[in-house]
Amino acid sequence: MLFPTLAFGVFFLFVYFTAWSLDRENGRRKLFLLLASWFFYAQWDWRFVALLIASAVLNWGVGALIARQPGAKKASLVGLGVAANLLILGFFKYYGFFIEQAGDLLMRFGWERDLPLLQIVLPVGISFFTFQGISYVVDVHRGKTPPAKSLLDVMLLMSFFPHLVAGPIVRASDLLPQFDRVPRLTREMATYGLLLIVWGLFKKTVIASELSVNLVDPVFFDPSAYSGFDIAAATYGYAVQIYCDFSAYSDMAIGLAALLGYSFPRNFDQPYRASSLQSFWRRWHISLSSWLRDYLYVPLGGGRKGLVSSCVNVFITMVLGGLWHGAAWTFLAWGALHGGVQVIERLGRAAFGDRKVVPTVIGVLVTFHIVCLGWILFRAENFELAMAMLQGLGRVGPVTALTPLLLTLIVGGLAMHWLPPRAIEGVAERLKAAPSVTLGLLIGAAILLVEAVRPEGVAPFIYFQF
Repeated sequence: MLFPTLAFGVFFLFVYFTAWSLDRENGRRKLFLLLASWFFYAQWDWRFVALLIASAVLNWGVGALIARQPGAKKASLVGLGVAANLLILGFFKYYGFFIEQAGDLLMRFGWERDLPLLQIVLPVGISFFTFQGISYVVDVHRGKTPPAKSLLDVMLLMSFFPHLVAGPIVRASDLLPQFDRVPRLTREMATYGLLLIVWGLFKKTVIASELSVNLVDPVFFDPSAYSGFDIAAATYGYAVQIYCDFSAYSDMAIGLAALLGYSFPRNFDQPYRASSLQSFWRRWHISLSSWLRDYLYVPLGGGRKGLVSSCVNVFITMVLGGLWHGAAWTFLAWGALHGGVQVIERLGRAAFGDRKVVPTVIGVLVTFHIVCLGWILFRAENFELAMAMLQGLGRVGPVTALTPLLLTLIVGGLAMHWLPPRAIEGVAERLKAAPSVTLGLLIGAAILLVEAVRPEGVAPFIYFQF
């Protein structure tokens, strides 16, 4: 069940009116939202609802035990909880990849073996809800959040449908306190939520879908059939597509949660205006980058032991961040590229201190093109296809894929990054005083306009596969 569909619209309207009819009975409201979230998830594969339940029970139980045990045993329990979550993630997401690599390695040494290769279905959003569970267990251990008052709260934390399948990764310390109190829907929250939903709908169904179907997918499928100009356009097009696609999901998730009375953290902040890779990761998929910082980079030692240690730790963090995105060498290479460039940036800052060596505009251009190079690795199905894309950039030939409409969408998608910061919040602030009828007509007209210009059909969000 995808957000930009009629089926989801009917589902959400039912959830919205039922949830607010239970606004004075918070326990029943949370139970209803949990059941609705399980129904939502079951539309992909009902069998994995049991996995969601088991994961929540595991993390709730470990959190409760950590709160009751003395210090020495707490460390063992948190290690057990993290390992159990990683085992779930590793089995479903990486088992096939590692078995295949082990088989190839054995063949190289002449030890061919029939290894137990299973056809495992990847549960949608497993990377997100297992990371959610890890952060809950670790934060209880660190004392950043008290253990949940009930199993229901942990289940809803991990299963809440707006962020279940593609984030943002909402920390227990942010969401559990909101579950404790009866939510209230202010006019500002409603206006902001509706605007985010419409904005996300436009980015996903108009910009991302059009670029994907008519430019990115054909060129990445067979780059040898296109000129260097078309390949460059497809690379820029994918940069815009993945931003509009993923940020659209985050916008709609934040907007849907707001309409139900809950607040999610911002997940994107104009990432293509970053002047360094470090700045890029402070703006792109913020909930993941902050998770990697707090639960991987810092435990590895962060920058506490000096420059060399800092460089090693940031490189390891980015490589593992690449592996989180998928079981493929291209994702590892993508993470290594981002990690390697951040190492170079840190060495540069250590050498030149606070002196501004590169003008900001040059930094933005260089960073953006490094990110685009990484997107080729990220989007290509294998290294051969990635190399074909890179080699084809110098090919002279007619422009056959890029059209004026597609060029407009690429330019417009990049121009979004130079809109006033917090533009949606500003518009919501101005509209919150408008009469309800006027606001409803404006939102309705915007939705009808998007429906009129969007192509037919809705492709799954890119990050559903992670």
